[in-house]
Amino acid sequence: MSLMPLDGPASPLPRADDRPPPPASSARRALGSATARRVLSLLPLLLLGVWAAIDWNAVRDGAARLATADPWWLLAGLVFTCLGWVAAACVRQGAIPDRLPKGLLLASQIAAGAANHLLPASIGAHAVTVRFLLRQGVALPRATTSIALYSLVRALAKTPLLLVFVLAAPTAVPPVTVLPDGRTLMLAVGSILLAPAAAAVVLTLVRPLRRPALDFVRTALTDARHLHTRPGRFLPLWGGAMAAPLLQACVVASVGTSLGVPLSWPQLVFAFLAASTAAGAVPAPGGIGPIDAALVLTLAGYGTPLALATATVIGYRVLTVWLPLLPGMLVLSALVQRKVL
Repeated sequence: MSLMPLDGPASPLPRADDRPPPPASSARRALGSATARRVLSLLPLLLLGVWAAIDWNAVRDGAARLATADPWWLLAGLVFTCLGWVAAACVRQGAIPDRLPKGLLLASQIAAGAANHLLPASIGAHAVTVRFLLRQGVALPRATTSIALYSLVRALAKTPLLLVFVLAAPTAVPPVTVLPDGRTLMLAVGSILLAPAAAAVVLTLVRPLRRPALDFVRTALTDARHLHTRPGRFLPLWGGAMAAPLLQACVVASVGTSLGVPLSWPQLVFAFLAASTAAGAVPAPGGIGPIDAALVLTLAGYGTPLALATATVIGYRVLTVWLPLLPGMLVLSALVQRKVL
C-alpha cells in the first residue's frame, strides 16, 4: 500500500442544497396526488348534500313525526345504533387472523357505515374496509376473503335468531298472511340452488377465472379453519354477527315504543328480523327501500295502523341513516386525509 499523499484534495461531499431538483413530472404527480386526496376527502360530504336534497321530503316528514315521540326511547335507539358500529368492528376483526388497531378499526366501520348508505349491496362498506385492511399491511387475497367470510356469517347468523323467536316466543311470529307464500319460497330455494351451478358453468367456460377462483376458495377455507381454532376470533365473529341484527331490531323497537305502536318488544324485534331477511337479497343502498317496504307490511300485518307503521320506519331510518351519516362522512374524510384509507 502506498503512503504517498494524494495528488489533490478530496472532493467535498455533496450537500443537500447541491442536489438536482426533482423533475417537473414528479412534482406534478405529487401535486396531483395531494389534490386528488383533498377531492376524495370532500367527495363524501358532497354526496351527502346531494342525497339530502333528493330525499328532503322524507327527512322533513320523519323529523315532524318524531317531534311527538318519547325522546328517551329515541335516545335509546340512538345508543343501539352506535353499538352497531362496535358489533361490526367485532365481526371484521373476527374475520381476519391479523390483529388490527381497535380505535382505527372502529373508526373505519363508522366510515364504512356512511359509505354503505350510498352504494348498493354493501359495496361501499366493503370497499372502505378493504382499503383499510390494505393500509394495515393485510394482503389483498386475505382482505377479500375476510369480506366474503364477513358477509357469509352475517347472513347465516339471522337464522338461529329467527328460530329462537319462533320456539321461545311463538306469539311474536307474525300472522301467516305476511309470510312468504309457497311460490315465493320455491323461487328463493331455486335461486339458492342455481347460484352454485351458475358459478360452476362460468368457471368451466371462462378458463382465466379458474386459478384466481381456486386460490380465493383455498385461502378462504384456510383462514376460516384457522379462525375457528382461535376463541379470540370466532367469538367476536359469530357474537358480533348475531348482535348486529339484534341491535338494529332494538332500534326499531325503541322507535315503535316511542311512538306508541301497540306491539310488544319481541314482536317489534321479530318484525325487523323477518323483514330484513326477506328483503336482504334485493341490492339497494344500505337496504333502503326493500327493507322499509317489508317492515311496513310486517307491522301492518300485526294490526298496526299504516300511518303509525310508516312513521316507525321513518324514525328508524332517521336514527340509523341520517343522524349517523354526517359524523360518518366526517370520519371518512378524516381517514382519507390522514391516509388511513
